[in-house]
Amino acid sequence: MQNYNSDGHDAGVIAYEIGKDNISIKFRDGSTYLYTNKSAGPAAIAEMKALAQRGGGLTTYINQHVKEHYQIKFK
Repeated sequence: MQNYNSDGHDAGVIAYEIGKDNISIKFRDGSTYLYTNKSAGPAAIAEMKALAQRGGGLTTYINQHVKEHYQIKFK
């Protein structure tokens, strides 16, 4: 996983890993969620990938748009 370099905010997201049609997100509490094209939709996955690489807005986006639309939760 790559560290999520938030743009100065206290983000809940600390790391991410981008796949072809998915993104794994690791949160400060140690939980990791897998979001896929199937679970969240291709547009949401594309946006999450862009925000992760940009280093800003990912936590907010997840909370507002896809919070419960994950494929798998790992602890």
